[in-house]
Amino acid sequence: MKKYGIAPNKGLGQNFLVDGNIAQAIVKGCRLQEDDNVLEIGPGLGALTAGMAVAAGRVVAVEIDKGFIPVLQDNLQGFDNVEIINMDIMKMDLKDVVRTRFGGRPFKVVGNLPYYLTTPIIMKLLEQQLPITTMVFMIQKEVGQRLSARPSTKEYGALTLAVGYYTDCEVLFKVPNTVFIPRPKVDSIVIRLTPKAQKNLKPKDERLMFRIIRAAFEQRRKTLVNALAHGGILGGDKERIRQVLKGLDIGPESRGEQLTLEQYCKIADNIYGLQKLP
Repeated sequence: MKKYGIAPNKGLGQNFLVDGNIAQAIVKGCRLQEDDNVLEIGPGLGALTAGMAVAAGRVVAVEIDKGFIPVLQDNLQGFDNVEIINMDIMKMDLKDVVRTRFGGRPFKVVGNLPYYLTTPIIMKLLEQQLPITTMVFMIQKEVGQRLSARPSTKEYGALTLAVGYYTDCEVLFKVPNTVFIPRPKVDSIVIRLTPKAQKNLKPKDERLMFRIIRAAFEQRRKTLVNALAHGGILGGDKERIRQVLKGLDIGPESRGEQLTLEQYCKIADNIYGLQKLP
């Protein structure tokens, strides 16, 4: 960083991994094969990129901070299978990336995700029906706790349900905050998400189910009836919502955090056809 006159950008949540053993462990967790395609989110100074370039067939590294591009280009100049893109991953057309960079073939995703973007990035990857075989992320410990949370806990939320619906989640190992520059206030964990070949639940309308889930947790302090009405479910008709829940033995005072994914699926199936989605 001194060489290139750059510094971590606090606004982008930049904390750089400086422990080579942990970097190697993350790469190992990706289970890379020599013909694998990899999308790396936020390579930073390239702590993981070179290791993946050695093991995989092609690596596309997307870095939002243009100040790091010269560093990455210098550090990775010996690898002809790495492409560095200076862009915001949230603004990228990922289906276009799959088509133009990976030839439509399956790929793996890896990244050290900033806290404030962890949920949006994971949800974007999950919802776009991309040919992803594995995702390995280093995330803050408290976000990891949300991924495996149980109903009726404060950590339980829309992200918990989405990750559980789309993937099998494994915690690979914990990462202390001492191995980053600058040092974050909390520890991190490395997780591996494996998309399910066969989903356990098959809602009649997946989009409707997640619309209901989002509505339930956007107003999580409200009762489920009020939260769904506020979210426009069934046109905001509380009585119709109450009747749907009653038919499923869900009490009128229930809150979103108390319900399982299976219950949300049943709510969506009962509402399916009763309204037209905008």
